[in-house]
Amino acid sequence: MFTAHGSPINALGRSGFARSLAEWGRRWPACRALLLVSAHWRAAQARLTGAARPETVHDYFGFPEELYALRYPAPGDPELARAVAGLLSRAGFESGVDEGRGLDHGAWAPLRVALPEAQVPVVQLSLLRASPARHVELGAALAPLRDEGVLIVGSGNLVHNLGTAVLADEAAPVEGWAREFDQWVAERLLAGDHPALADYRQQHRFGARSHPTDEHYLPLLVAAGAAGPGARASFPVEGFEHGTLSLRCARFD
Repeated sequence: MFTAHGSPINALGRSGFARSLAEWGRRWPACRALLLVSAHWRAAQARLTGAARPETVHDYFGFPEELYALRYPAPGDPELARAVAGLLSRAGFESGVDEGRGLDHGAWAPLRVALPEAQVPVVQLSLLRASPARHVELGAALAPLRDEGVLIVGSGNLVHNLGTAVLADEAAPVEGWAREFDQWVAERLLAGDHPALADYRQQHRFGARSHPTDEHYLPLLVAAGAAGPGARASFPVEGFEHGTLSLRCARFD
């Protein structure tokens, strides 16, 4: 699956997006653990959180104090982290476990809304300093986990350009270019066209504008890669906030 996370404010559960995410979360499939890839952790090699009780990391600034008091006390799964590191190593990805790393807000903020009980163990996997196509391959290497009761989730935004966002207005009118790119991504997902999705900057005229940097887009490619090109995509949550931040979420079956 892929979930948008948008503004950290959504973690408070009061926005329209948060209400939609909470409703979708009640329909998430049962699983023994979550493996989550967030836009907010990137490393030279694949790294995994290995703490038994990962901390809640408040990696943002300038927000209301109540956001810094939030916690997401989900357990970790050190055994799963080591198993995933081994799986990735066998697939040709350098990998390792970081026992001191906590869950950043790209991981815990949407989970706090979707799975508020915080009972499912969570392991976070870093993005790579590599091409979009390599992230599709990373996802494909994770695919066997789906048969072991592990739910693979990417967390980012299909359109993410803070330089164009109207941060003072959550309900600002949606920019046409942002809507066009969001719709194109949805169409490519429905078609299972992973090569086009990975080559988005060349394939779509607003690819670079939608993602001046690609960290919020790459988690989608990991999730799509894990699902495989034959998976059926659906979009349980759609919309925008602040004019240009896509809130589209995807599920692959």
